Formats: sequence, structure tokens, C-alpha cells
Amino acid sequence: MHHESLSIRTDGRGLIDMTREVSRRVTQSGIRSGLCHVFIHHTSASLLIQENADPSVQRDLERILARLIPDGDPLFEHDMEGPDDMPAHVRSAITQTTLTIPVADGRLALGTWQGIYLWEHRHRPHQRHLTVTLQGS
Repeated sequence: MHHESLSIRTDGRGLIDMTREVSRRVTQSGIRSGLCHVFIHHTSASLLIQENADPSVQRDLERILARLIPDGDPLFEHDMEGPDDMPAHVRSAITQTTLTIPVADGRLALGTWQGIYLWEHRHRPHQRHLTVTLQGS
């Protein structure tokens, strides 16, 4: 088993393609067959595997969450860090904080149009910390 830390700087709300960073860790580990597990250490950002060819997919995903979970909604009591505080937590709760991807032939076994994304749910920039765990042979 191999653990590695990964730090990603965000520019604020949006999706950041981190497929290369995770792939690099798989290659460096020397694991040929197994699993890659990615965990984000935050409650206001999440992870997802999504379309990597058409950027409009990312914009559409952001628009649907903005409609479902609007910033500043009076429903939310928790707003210590601003109007995007509780919406960021809800966005994280309904998406994912972990991903597990197969490793085959020393590479991530992603589909043709799949990429690994960190989804920042806060408006201001953040430094996000992740753990990548690789298990296999």
C-alpha cells in the first residue's frame, strides 16, 4: 500500500481537472494492477469523475447546483463565513468526498471521456488537501 499527499490550489468555485496529478502518482508508485483511492480532507469541496472533453458539462453542473442550492438561501442558519458557507457544505454532502478508480497496466482505468475533478464549492480561493492511496501489485 502506498499513501501520498496532494495539495491543489483553487481559484474559487468551479471544477479543477486533477487527472494528471493523480495519474502521475499511479505511475510513480510502480503499481501495475490494483486500486487508486482519492480522499479530500474538506467539507466544502468534493471530488467527481466527469466528462473531460466538453467544458459546457462543467458549466451545466455548476448551474444546476446553483439552482438547487443557492447562496444566501434564508433556509440556512450556518453562514459564519458568508452566504456561500452552508451551500458549500450541502454541495459537498450531495456529491463525493472519495473516489476509487481501478488501476490496470500501471494506469488509471478511466473511460475515454472521464476525468478526475476537484469541485471547489466556495467562492474564494483555497488550498485543498487530498490523500491518494494506492493498493495493488
